[in-house]
Amino acid sequence: MANNTTEHPPGNSVAEGNHDGDFGVTVMDLRELMELRSAEGVSKIQDTHGDVQGLCRRLKTSAIEGLSGNPVDLEKRHTYFGKNFIPPKKAKTFLALVWEALQDVTLIILEIAAIISLGLSFYHPPGGDSEACGQVAGGVEDEGEAQAGWIEGAAILFSVAIVVLVTAFNDWSKEKQFRGLQSRIEQEQKFTVIRKGQVIQIPVSEIVVGDIAQIKYGDLLPADGILIQGNDLKIDESSLTGESDQVRKSMEKDPMLLSGTHVMEGSGRMVVSAVGLNSQTGIIFTLLCAGDNEEVKKVKKTKTQDGIALEIQPLKSEEATESEEKEEVKPVKKVNVTKKEKSVLQGKLTKLAVQIGKAGLIMSALTVIILILYFVIDTFAVQGRSWMSECTPIYIQYFVKFFIIGVTVLVVAVPEGLPLAVTISLAYSVKKMMKDNNLVRHLDACETMGNATAICSDKTGTLTMNRMTVVQAYVNDTHFKTVPEPDAIKPETLEVMVNSISINSAYTTKILPPEKEGGLPRHVGNKTECALLGMVLQLKRDYQPIRDEVPEEKLYKVYTFNSSRKSMSTVLKNADGGFRMYSKGASEIVLRKCSRILDTQGQPRIFKPKDRDEMVRKVIEPMACDGLRTICVAYRDFPAEAGEPNWENENEILNELTCIVVVGIEDPVRPEVPDAIVKCQRAGITVRMVTGDNINTARAIAIKCGILLPGEDFLCMEGKEFNQQIRNDQGEVEQERLDKVWPKLRVLARSSPTDKHTLVKGIIDSTVLETRQVVAVTGDGTNDGPALKKADVGFAMGIAGTDVAKEASDIILTDDNFSSIVKAVMWGRNVYDSISKFLQFQLTVNVVAVIVAFTGACITQDSPLKAVQMLWVNLIMDTLASLALATEPPCESLLLRKPYGRNKPLISRTMMKNILGHAVYQLTIIFTLLFAGETIFNIDSGRNTPLHAPPSEHYTIVFNVFVMMQLFNEINARKIHGERNVFEGIYKNPIFCSVVLGTFILQIVIVQFGGKPFSCTALTIDQWLWCVFIGVGELLWGQLISAIPTHHLKFLMEAGHGTTKEEIKDEELAEGADEIDHAEMELRRGQILWFRGLNRIQTQMDVVYTFQTGQAPVPGALRRQPSVVSQHNDSTAAKTLSSPTHVGLSASSSLTNSAGAVPPAAAAAASSSTAGN
Repeated sequence: MANNTTEHPPGNSVAEGNHDGDFGVTVMDLRELMELRSAEGVSKIQDTHGDVQGLCRRLKTSAIEGLSGNPVDLEKRHTYFGKNFIPPKKAKTFLALVWEALQDVTLIILEIAAIISLGLSFYHPPGGDSEACGQVAGGVEDEGEAQAGWIEGAAILFSVAIVVLVTAFNDWSKEKQFRGLQSRIEQEQKFTVIRKGQVIQIPVSEIVVGDIAQIKYGDLLPADGILIQGNDLKIDESSLTGESDQVRKSMEKDPMLLSGTHVMEGSGRMVVSAVGLNSQTGIIFTLLCAGDNEEVKKVKKTKTQDGIALEIQPLKSEEATESEEKEEVKPVKKVNVTKKEKSVLQGKLTKLAVQIGKAGLIMSALTVIILILYFVIDTFAVQGRSWMSECTPIYIQYFVKFFIIGVTVLVVAVPEGLPLAVTISLAYSVKKMMKDNNLVRHLDACETMGNATAICSDKTGTLTMNRMTVVQAYVNDTHFKTVPEPDAIKPETLEVMVNSISINSAYTTKILPPEKEGGLPRHVGNKTECALLGMVLQLKRDYQPIRDEVPEEKLYKVYTFNSSRKSMSTVLKNADGGFRMYSKGASEIVLRKCSRILDTQGQPRIFKPKDRDEMVRKVIEPMACDGLRTICVAYRDFPAEAGEPNWENENEILNELTCIVVVGIEDPVRPEVPDAIVKCQRAGITVRMVTGDNINTARAIAIKCGILLPGEDFLCMEGKEFNQQIRNDQGEVEQERLDKVWPKLRVLARSSPTDKHTLVKGIIDSTVLETRQVVAVTGDGTNDGPALKKADVGFAMGIAGTDVAKEASDIILTDDNFSSIVKAVMWGRNVYDSISKFLQFQLTVNVVAVIVAFTGACITQDSPLKAVQMLWVNLIMDTLASLALATEPPCESLLLRKPYGRNKPLISRTMMKNILGHAVYQLTIIFTLLFAGETIFNIDSGRNTPLHAPPSEHYTIVFNVFVMMQLFNEINARKIHGERNVFEGIYKNPIFCSVVLGTFILQIVIVQFGGKPFSCTALTIDQWLWCVFIGVGELLWGQLISAIPTHHLKFLMEAGHGTTKEEIKDEELAEGADEIDHAEMELRRGQILWFRGLNRIQTQMDVVYTFQTGQAPVPGALRRQPSVVSQHNDSTAAKTLSSPTHVGLSASSSLTNSAGAVPPAAAAAASSSTAGN
C-alpha cells in the first residue's frame, strides 16, 4: 500500500509554471493517458509525471486535502476540462411527432378520401345536371347547396388535423415528462469527494478534474480517475469491456479507474482525470451519437407509436441497446437474444387491437361493396341507363361518398383511443406514484406490478428501519442484557475493543450530531458499523481521535466486507515490525475462526469447538430469537519473528483469531410493515423474506412482520440447505427439485446473491401453478443486481441502495419502505382497471356505430351517422373518454381481489355482458328513431335524401341521441365488476366530471351551430329534453343489466387473452422468429392473404378477358408474380377492358382496380399502425 506522506502543496496552489491555461497537463494528455490499461498506464504516469503525486501537483490538487472548493477555480476547471455531464439525445420536435401521428393508416385513408371528395366537389362538368344521369343528379335544390359540397371533405380534414395535434401533443408532453424524470434521477445521484480536507457529498455533475473522490463498494464511478490509495479494490468493467471478470486495482499494477464501471469490493480514493464527454463513457457516447446520425440517414426507422413501453433508461443498459436494435429495419444478423417479454397488458392489447381491426376491415369492405353494388344495379339495371361520359364525375362522386362511408366504418371500428388511454393512464399513474415514493424508471413496470403474485423482499431497511443499535453484549465471559457501563469491562479488553471497532470500519461511516435539537444522532454510512460506533460512544469513548492517529494511509491491508466473506478485516503494522489484524463479522462465521477468547480477567484463554457450541446455544441463539443480529469482534497478532505472512492466502490469515466481544444489534421492524403485509396477503400476493442474516433473527423478524403465521407449515431455511435441496449431484439447479421447495418457502436466511437470483428465476420459470408467477424483488446491494434484473419488477432502495442496484431496477423506492410497494401494486391494478373501463366504453360505441352505419348503409343507401359525426364520436369522444376513465384514482378495494394473472382476458364476461347489454339498448333506440323517428317527433324523414341535400332534423336527432347515450354510458363504464353504484367516488375525479361536462357543452355547440359541416340542424328545447331523457335511460338500463347474474351467461365469450404457451411454441416452430411479436405474426398472415386474394382476382380477370376477346392475356399476367408487378398488370388489364362495348364488366373491373390499388402500401402501413395500437 502506498503511504501518501509525500509533501503536498496546499490545494490549488500554483506548483508548476503558468502554462497550458494554468494547468500542467492538457485535456488530450489526460484522455490519452486514460486510454491505456494496467502496466502501460503505470509506466506512462512514471515517464510523464514521475508518479501519481506528480500528476496531482500538475492538476493543482492535494491527495490529502483535495481541492479548495474556490468557485473561481472550479469554474476555471469546468471551462478547461469540461463539465461532468453527457448531454441527452435531442428530443423529437413537435413537428416530427405530428408527422409520426400522420402515419396512422386509417388517417391516411381518410385524408385521401377527403381530398378526392374536395376535388370532385369543385368540379362541375358541363351537362352534368341533365336528366340522362338519372335521379342521382336530381335533388340538388339550388346552386348554394351544390356549392356546399366541399364542406364535408374540409370537415374530415379538420377532424384529422385535430386528432393528429392531440396525439402529437400527448406524445410531446409524455416525452417532456420522462426527460424531467430522467434528470431528476440524475440530479439525485451524489458522490463523495474531499474538498478543503472535508469529506462532502456533491451532485455527480459538479465533479471536476482534480477532485479527490472517495470510492467504496457499490459505487458506480461517475468519472475517470487514477487510484491514489486503495484497499482490496475490485472493479466490474463489463459495461465498458464486456469482460465479466472483476479487475483488481492497485497503484502498482493497474491504477486506471473508468467511468461507468462498478466497484464490487473494497474502497479507496482517486484523483479525477477526465469528466463528461472526455471520459471513456463520454467518448463511447459521442461515437454512438455520430453513428446514430449516420444510421438515420442510411436507414429509415420504423414508427414506434407504441406509447405503452416507453423506456426511460440510462446509457448502456442492456435493454436500451436492445430497444435500439429492435427499432432498426435492416437485415440484422440473427442473434438469439432472449428479449424481455412485452408487458402482460401490452401483449393482450396488441392482440385485441388486431382482432378488432380485422373485424372492422371486413365490415367496412362489406359496406362499400353493398353500397356500390346497390347503386350500380339500381342505376344501370333497374333504371336501365347507360354510362355516359359526362355523368362520370357525378358517379365518381357517389363512389367517393360510399368509400368515405366505408372508411368511416373502419375508423369507428378501430379503437384509436386505445393507445392514448394506455399512455395517459400510465403517465398519470407514474406522476402520482412519485407522491407515493415510487420513482418509476420503466413505464410498463407500473402496470406489471398490478399482476404481481410474489414479492421477494430484503429484511434490513425494507421491513426494518435500518437504524441499528447495540442492545446486548457478551464480553469477558459475561452476557450483558443492555450495553454495559465502561467500568464493568476490563480496561485492557475495553482498549482493544474500542480500537478494533474504530479502525476496522469504513472511515466514511460516522455518527453526526442531530440536525434538530432533541433529535436522534445521524447515522452516515454502513448502518451495522454505525451501531458499533454508537456502542463506543455509549462506553464514554470516542472513535475519531483513534482514526486521526491511524489515518487510512497507514492501514497496511484491508479485506473489505463482501457477500462471500461475510466479514471485514484490517491489518496494521506495529513499530516492532509485527502486525495486528482486527476482524468483525457474522458471529457464527467469525467464531468458527477463533481459537481463543478474552476471559473475565481480559486474558486470552483457549476456545475449543465444544466451548463454541455452548456459546452458540447459550448466547447467540437466545439473541437471535429476540430478533437481534449478532456480530463478533476479534483480533489476531502476527509476531515480527515469523516474518511477513502471505496476505493473499486468506484462509491462513483469517484464522487463529481471539474473540473480544459478541454484540446483539437490534433493527426494529417499521411500524407500518405488518399492516402492509396483511394487505398483500389479502390481495393474493405471497411475501417472502430473503436475507443474509442468521435464521433465528430472520424467523423472529418474519413473525413480527406477519410473514410467518403461527400454526402454518411454511418453510424457513438457510441458503446452504436450500442449495442442497434444489441441486443435483453435479451441482446444477433442477427445476423439479426447486418446484418442491418454493411454494412453501417464506424465509431464506444466510442467503447469497446467487441464491436470491436462483429463487427468483425458479419461481418465474415454474409451471407448477396454472398461471405463471409474476415476481417483484427488492434489493439495495450491488450483489442484488442480477436478481433485480431477472425479476418482472425490480425495486431498488433510493436511500440505502447502491448505484448498481438502482441501475438494474424498474422502480426506485424513494423512502426505502415496504408499504410503498403496496401502493405500487394498487396503482398497477388501477392502470389495468382503467384500461378495461375504457375498453368497455369504447367497444360499446364501436359495436353500435359499426352496426348502425352498416345496416343504415345497406337499407337506406346512406349512413345515418355521417363521416364527420362518426369522427367526432370516435376520435374526439374517445380522446376525452380515455382522459376521463384513465385518470380514475385507485381505491383500497383494489387490494381485496386476487391478481389477474397473465392469461386472464382483458374483457371479462361481466364486461362483455355490459357491452352487449348496452349495445342492445342503444341499437333498439337508434333503429326505432331511424325508421319511425319522423312520426314520433312529427318531422320530415331524413332517409333517401339526394347527394348534397341540407341536413335533416330527423338525422340530427339520431346523432344527438347517439351521443347522449354514449355520455351517460361513460358514467356506467366507471365500474367493471358489476357494482351497482356507478357514481361512487365520482367527485374525487375532477378530470372525469369536467370531461363529461365539456363533451356535453361541445355537443350542444355542434348540434345548434355545426350546420352543414357536421350535417346538423338546430333542435328545439323539447327535442333536446327527449334526447337527454333517452340518454339518462342508459343509467337505468345499466342497473337492469347488473341485476342479471353473469354466471348464467355461459355463452358469452371473453376477449383479449394473453398469449398462451402452446401458441407461442407453435408459432416459434413455424417462424423461428424470436424477433417478431405475436401480433406482428398475425399481421404478416393478413398481408399474405391479401396479396393472394389480389393475385386470384387478377387471374380471374385475365381469364375473362381471354374468353371475351379470344386474344392472349396481358403478357405474363397469368403467372404468379410479386404483388407490385401484379398490381401493375392489374391496372393494365383494367385499361384494356374499358371499351364502351363491355360496360357491365367495366364497372366491376374498375372497382376491382380501385380496391386493388391500395393494398401493398396500405398493408405495410397497417402493420406499423396496428403494432402501434
